[in-house]
Amino acid sequence: MMAEKMRSGPAAGGAVTGGTITGHRGLQLEEPLIFEQDSPGATGVDLPQPAAVAERLGELKRQGPIGLPGLSEPQVVRHYTRISQKNYGIDSGFYPLGSCTMKHNPRINEKLARLPGLGDLHPLQPQSTTQGMFELMDTLVHWLKTITGMPAVAMSPAAGAHGELCGMMCIRAAHEATGDPRKKVLVPESAHGTNPATAAACGYAVESIPANDRGRVDLSAFKEKLADDVAGIMLTNPNTCGLFENDIIDIADAIHGIGGFFYCDGANLNAIMGKARPGDLGVDCMHINLHKTFSTPHGGGGPGAGPVVLSEALAPFAPLPYVIHGDAGFRLVEHEGQSGGQPFGRLKGFHGQVGMFIRALAYMMSHGADGLRQVSEDAVLNANYLLAQLKDTLSASFDGPCMHEALFDDHFLKDTGVTTLDFAKAMIDEGFHPMTMYFPLVVHGAMLMEPTETESKASLDEYINAVKGLAAQARSGAVDAFHAAPRFTPRRRLDETSAARHPVLRWRPPQEEVAAE
Repeated sequence: MMAEKMRSGPAAGGAVTGGTITGHRGLQLEEPLIFEQDSPGATGVDLPQPAAVAERLGELKRQGPIGLPGLSEPQVVRHYTRISQKNYGIDSGFYPLGSCTMKHNPRINEKLARLPGLGDLHPLQPQSTTQGMFELMDTLVHWLKTITGMPAVAMSPAAGAHGELCGMMCIRAAHEATGDPRKKVLVPESAHGTNPATAAACGYAVESIPANDRGRVDLSAFKEKLADDVAGIMLTNPNTCGLFENDIIDIADAIHGIGGFFYCDGANLNAIMGKARPGDLGVDCMHINLHKTFSTPHGGGGPGAGPVVLSEALAPFAPLPYVIHGDAGFRLVEHEGQSGGQPFGRLKGFHGQVGMFIRALAYMMSHGADGLRQVSEDAVLNANYLLAQLKDTLSASFDGPCMHEALFDDHFLKDTGVTTLDFAKAMIDEGFHPMTMYFPLVVHGAMLMEPTETESKASLDEYINAVKGLAAQARSGAVDAFHAAPRFTPRRRLDETSAARHPVLRWRPPQEEVAAE
């Protein structure tokens, strides 16, 4: 049976029993799959038998059970509570994932998002009854425009990659409006990995721009790629090496010189907020991850928000809907005839993730302009503290200071038999979520660390001490211990290669598993 295979032993990702009768270790309980707890007839609700109705589904009628397990309410509550205790999140401890900006989510944001006048709104209410929310959105738009120096914002994108799609569709619409759709988009090696995927999804051929030995865009290589069929460039700044692209104005001037547009990936805005405005650097559009820079919850598949700021040239092509302020109050522009521009269409239903808008605006207003500037200053300070403390122990990939994240490679592990993956797994045993591994691709065996501004010096010192200790162990020849890590987790290291090559995408009851074998 599949569940038994999952627990067949530590080497195969099995449970760590610790020698107990039950398999539990104190409060770390060995939790079976929810389907294994199925008890036919058990239920947490008692509903009346539905009245008979005429059958209208025809061939679509369900032919058999759908496979949901029967459980009582205590079983369900205990199962998901126990599963949650196996999670590691930003509320558990330091989360140094580079390129992800996992920062503390202030609880005042959550309190405000749950206010009855905001949390109880429905998107189908009459606009006359949602004027307060429209004003809140308009205020957030004002702050985003002020911070970025851009004249317009599209609020509907649901996440960073969705924001990328929005920006590139604006660029495509702008070129098509002139009868010159163009075919190519330039993407530096140091850009986020979603950038080339987004360009390809919009129908463009992607041409990669190499990095120079300083970890920045190779300006000469970039200019050699410029041609009349290039729609634009997608550049991340600061880039995924944690470095500021100091040639950014030259890059903007060059791409504008051939009639192209400059898309800037704004995932790393946390490093420059209040210090540099993308609009002043020649950027035409940029998405903003509210979960990264403005502390709204991150991960889990949503809800996210990725507003896109637009230049004057691209603002007419912004997607619908959006809020405007007129003599009669706020109203929603929902179709092209109301817009006065050439919107490329609609990205998603309704008005965007308003719960995230509330949280982001609460964060902005509680910090103020000077506080937001200090956020970026402290984030850069913390990253450079990590770099200064670890560069002689690990292998710093580039000379000089960094921005919001510090990048190391695996040269310090040469001839030890320990890999970047081994090192990261050992970090779990030390009580830390691992750093980002093997990204960016411009360095071998990358270890990318982003502390953000919300970590104290004490938490950084604890992390630094663990990293230095593990580096010393790796050089001392303790290779077997690294290969066995993690040893103290509910599950041991999975066979990721087999999982990728032979994925099991649905649970099968024991009888089906036996029959399949």
